Amino acid sequence: MNSPRRRRPVALTTTITLGVLAVSLVAGCTPEEKDVASAGLGLVPVPTDVRVDGGGAFVLDADSTIALVTPEVMAPDVHHVGEELAEHLGTATGFDLPLGPAVDGAVGEIRLELVPDTEVVWERDGLLDDTGVDAYELTVDDEQIVLTATSPPGLFRGVQTLRQLFPAQIDATTVQEEPAGGWTAPAVTISDEPRFAYRGAMLDVARRFYPVESVKRFIDHASTYKLNALHLHLTDDQGWRIAVDALPELTEVGSTTQEGWEPGTGDGERWYYTADEYAEIVAYARDKYMTVVPEIDGPGHTLAAQASLGSLTCDGVPTPLYWGPEVNNPIVCASDENLGNVQGFLETVLASVAGQNPGPYLHLGGDEAPSPPGWYQSYAEAANEIATGHGKTVIGWHQWGASEALPPGALIQYWGVGERLRPVIGGEATNADLVDVQAALDKGARLIMSPADRTYLDMKYDEDTPYGLEWASRITLEEAYGWDPATELTSPDGKSTLADESDMAGVEVLLWSDRSYPDSLASLPTSTDVFVPVDQYADFMLFPRLPATAEVAWSEQADRSYPDFRDRLVQVSPRWTAAGIGWNQVADVDWAP
Repeated sequence: MNSPRRRRPVALTTTITLGVLAVSLVAGCTPEEKDVASAGLGLVPVPTDVRVDGGGAFVLDADSTIALVTPEVMAPDVHHVGEELAEHLGTATGFDLPLGPAVDGAVGEIRLELVPDTEVVWERDGLLDDTGVDAYELTVDDEQIVLTATSPPGLFRGVQTLRQLFPAQIDATTVQEEPAGGWTAPAVTISDEPRFAYRGAMLDVARRFYPVESVKRFIDHASTYKLNALHLHLTDDQGWRIAVDALPELTEVGSTTQEGWEPGTGDGERWYYTADEYAEIVAYARDKYMTVVPEIDGPGHTLAAQASLGSLTCDGVPTPLYWGPEVNNPIVCASDENLGNVQGFLETVLASVAGQNPGPYLHLGGDEAPSPPGWYQSYAEAANEIATGHGKTVIGWHQWGASEALPPGALIQYWGVGERLRPVIGGEATNADLVDVQAALDKGARLIMSPADRTYLDMKYDEDTPYGLEWASRITLEEAYGWDPATELTSPDGKSTLADESDMAGVEVLLWSDRSYPDSLASLPTSTDVFVPVDQYADFMLFPRLPATAEVAWSEQADRSYPDFRDRLVQVSPRWTAAGIGWNQVADVDWAP
């Protein structure tokens, strides 16, 4: 895979970015030169360039319109973005905002304009490897709003910024009383482009099943903060969640457990996605310009599959179903004698999953797999060959770097605990995680950065967090925000670097579903009654940390500072309340406006 091209947006006169704010304060500012926090703009992620203009605000009212300017070939996508914007703005205001062509001199018009650029080639289901497709420019004055981009994803990302310019009540799910100052957006000029092309969010639906509507809710959360990949952890020891028509046993048997939920405890509930339901998830994600990355974990984390199919065990007998919390469980039997059965399983499953996912990626897992000699290599070789044979780009956890060969363009997802690993980078001691990462890099792979002590949002915030784990760390808001992917694999003294930004495809935040019940570390559950609804667990663990990681992935390091982010988040938080998100008011932030 080629390194992404970086095109900085056109510079704006007297633009102030957060990275140069201190210099501006020393040199003196005009009234128009303000940073986004002090100007009362709760914009997350922080844009590349922002200028707060001195003119009057744009007023959204019942006479406002949404104008579409686009080449015919892109008209359906631009129309879709316009419909999404009209629905969002109309839900809280009660306004019926019509879509139509632009009108010169029109007052009250929100114009969405697509301006193709030959250097930016967007493919609907292409690789996430070019930051230019998400770039946009936004201008607001007292007469109109103009949002321009070179591709539909850029327009969609710009709409997420535009939403944040209106009062917080705009995010409500029912009609609201008009704010005292009206439905206004301040006069600003914004030019924006992401730092990383791949910006993902993972949801673990294997250990705890999320119904379709809950997955959509997760997509809404992620896409609002400009993430563009939905990684679904579909299979694990505790459950198999995607239908494979040729192997119905995988769902008939393998979907009947969850972590802490033994067979028969679901009152007849179905804990997997039918083909139609999965297609609904994929379509919903595509509507938000998010690419679905399905994960079929192996050769470890496969007890649900082994309980369904005797062909995956050495004696031909299915294993008992598993609903416990442990990892490093026995892997599929990839002995020389049984490898043909494993290859047949992979061909059937990966062909089915590839067919259900139009996106370019297939995540093959690969972590925590205690393996007899040769078994891991045999499984990995077969999985890589089959996945690429179906036209997919392979992603694996960083242990996948131990494979004897990686396909061209492969991505490796680094999930090491940085606080423990950085001190041994460049030292004489050999660490298995770092060896695997180095091996992957040597084979030409690039990295998705997901250090567990920064991005694993199943980790507790602090000792008072009711849910989750803390084996990697307790992850406060500041710890979720205060890291730089480019230096995550550099030794503390700065002398040894395992990987730098050029080796990195992007960043991903992860919500595992371990211990989604109160007092999660005190004891294992004795009843399913202790589990909270998945939406309650997700909202609490994601907010406010999801926006923090989203800004790490989107915004340039020089433009970011935790005090400023914290101030902007205070401005953003009423939006979560308006939207009905059950967020965590972490103690290290003064949430009072």
